[in-house]
Amino acid sequence: MFVYKMDEDLSLKLIDLRDADSVFELTENSRDYLREWLPWVDSTVKVEDTKAFIQSCVKGFADNKSLTTVILYQAEIVGVAGFNSIDWSNKIASIGYWLGDKYQGNGIMTRVAKALTDYAFTELKLNKVEIRAAVDNLKSRNVPERLGFVEEGTIRSGEWIYDHFVDHVVYGILADEWVK
Repeated sequence: MFVYKMDEDLSLKLIDLRDADSVFELTENSRDYLREWLPWVDSTVKVEDTKAFIQSCVKGFADNKSLTTVILYQAEIVGVAGFNSIDWSNKIASIGYWLGDKYQGNGIMTRVAKALTDYAFTELKLNKVEIRAAVDNLKSRNVPERLGFVEEGTIRSGEWIYDHFVDHVVYGILADEWVK
């Protein structure tokens, strides 16, 4: 079982079906907050939807194509983060994340993204990590900016969210930049 402990309060654990009830409850409790930027919230209406998501995450991990974890803060699941994709041929990982609304403002996601980036470079020996965020999602954009990622460009109409497209800002950092 993959567990990545950052400190006494914060760790990442490979998501599994035993987490379904907690992840679904967190989604339910943060539904309005999450819906603004995440296109899957309205289609997650019962715990079985979360179980299906987790099963796809487990398969992605087994196929060595992704790594999805729950964020444990003081032993409680407070969000989900990981590598949405790992491109082994080009040595690039793409980080995705979300956090329950009542856990915002504690620096959790910046610490999580830092740990994932460290892991990508030191353990997986990748060359690049990317983070994409909607142009107007300032909280999400602040994470890679705080960590020194480079703004590489904008993907126009990068994601459909319910009834409109949003542009995505692409951030990236290379292994040799991270070490510095």
